Amino acid sequence: MKILTSNKAFWLLLAICVITILPFLGLSDYHTKGEPRESIVSYSMLDSGNWILPRNNGGEMAYKPPFFHWSIAAVSSLCGGHVTEMTSRLPSAIALIAMTLFGFMFFAKRKGVQIALLAAFITLTNFELHRAGANCRVDMVLTALTVCALYCFYKWYEKGLKGVPWLAILLMSAGTLTKGPVGTIIPCLVVGVFLLLRGVNFFKAFLLLSAWAILSLILPFCWYVAAYQQGGEEFLALVMEENLGRMTNTMSYDSCVNPWHYNFVTLFAGYVPWILLVVLSLFTLTYRKFSIQPAAWWKRFTAWIKNMDPVDLFSFTSIVIIFVFYCIPQSKRSVYLMPIYPFIAYFLAKYLFYLVKKQSKVIKVYGSILAVISLLLLVCFIIVKCGLIPETIFHGRHAQNNINFLRAIQNISGIGSLLLIAIPTFLGIYWWFYQRKYALSNRFLYAIVVLTMGLYLALDGAYQPPILNSKSVKFIAADIEKIAPENEGVIYEFIEESLHAAGDPVHYFELNFYLHNRIDNFYQKRPSEGFLLIGTNDAEKYLPEFEKEGYQFELLYESPKPVLRQIAKIYKFVKQAQPENSEVTPTAE
Repeated sequence: MKILTSNKAFWLLLAICVITILPFLGLSDYHTKGEPRESIVSYSMLDSGNWILPRNNGGEMAYKPPFFHWSIAAVSSLCGGHVTEMTSRLPSAIALIAMTLFGFMFFAKRKGVQIALLAAFITLTNFELHRAGANCRVDMVLTALTVCALYCFYKWYEKGLKGVPWLAILLMSAGTLTKGPVGTIIPCLVVGVFLLLRGVNFFKAFLLLSAWAILSLILPFCWYVAAYQQGGEEFLALVMEENLGRMTNTMSYDSCVNPWHYNFVTLFAGYVPWILLVVLSLFTLTYRKFSIQPAAWWKRFTAWIKNMDPVDLFSFTSIVIIFVFYCIPQSKRSVYLMPIYPFIAYFLAKYLFYLVKKQSKVIKVYGSILAVISLLLLVCFIIVKCGLIPETIFHGRHAQNNINFLRAIQNISGIGSLLLIAIPTFLGIYWWFYQRKYALSNRFLYAIVVLTMGLYLALDGAYQPPILNSKSVKFIAADIEKIAPENEGVIYEFIEESLHAAGDPVHYFELNFYLHNRIDNFYQKRPSEGFLLIGTNDAEKYLPEFEKEGYQFELLYESPKPVLRQIAKIYKFVKQAQPENSEVTPTAE
């Protein structure tokens, strides 16, 4: 196989990243609370001109610092001045592409183009990073900033700890402005442990990294001061809750609380499909006779650490420290572990080249499995398209959602979608001829990458958008806009679940975005007229109480499907004058 030069491989990688990610960002409507919750902050920035601490969703402050929202607002300004699904997801996509390219350059310079290119492809095609790179959430941007800061710190280490690592400091500043002090803590903690393992004096490492950490906090500190001037004690309490409370398990409410083994499970799940290759390969290795000798194990482990290649040790340290760090808090999410994924990709790339060198048949077996999946995907599509799966097979609480998914797949049409569906099929067929014709070599690894990317193209461009759009409530927002136009009054929401929420209150995030941030808070504002957005159960329970306060309601609309687990209703209301001291305040049971 002809080895590409570093420069050619870089441009090839960039072209593949752009082609396989960017065209599909805007195909899916918002269908979860997370994406519109973040994008509406940027919407508020552009709408109000407040880029420090804008209020949204009826007066709520953003739960994260603003760098990610600044990025969305900046991209949206360049793309017509409106926040869309495409512009809100673009910063995450750019972050994934930049991290992939940065990682390629880092490892290519130190370990060669082949390992670096394969590691970059693995980084690009594992499920967790691929999903986060097409999502309007802060996690992909934080991951890219953290990982790239670590790369910059290693370059500083290679220079003998001389000079100031300005780029690493700037990246940590942006990381802290993305999700809090963790953007500075993790890079400094990883590099600190690495320097100690490389024999650097503790006080020297501590003082230098402390200085870089302080410098990285200057810009975030300026924002925190400005935000405190606007938000006061409410903002300060939120900062303490989201940072100190989350790490010390003292939050006033449960947030993504998961057991100790969650991180192990989510790491394996996040590395689909590559984890399947690793598992299969374990059955082909030869193992030494096992004996319980803790002292001998520790001696061999310390010797291994001492003699490890610096790049390997740096990558290994990054994986271990970040993983352990996120095992400490009760709050655990799969995306927290994403900064270790590029370093795992490096070791996995080395392992795959080792398997090829050993002529392991598992490479061909794994490729054949992907080829079969590619072919079965087309077969399943044809079966669904022909209406051979009756809707009556679906039962239970999620039956209607499954029926909607089935109908969405049946309605897939258009030459572009059909071509994307055909790509993995053609690649799967080609694989069968390819693996029979050629002896196992490094080319097979890149062929597996091509198979994987073919599957992602079909999923991202053809299958996933209609399925996810069937979950969206965008059409409900369009209906509401017609019967409750902006020039006829403000829309207010009432959600019992949010009345006494200790934190992270529930809102109609999707509807609010598609209604252009029109939804205000009925419970807090007690307006005299307008439109009320409320669920069926909440309406039955609380409208009689509101009527005692003098409100009169006229039902205008009921959503054809549940929103926040209830059928959403729109009422037009007015409040009549009433005697003093007759107001009744509803309370949650």
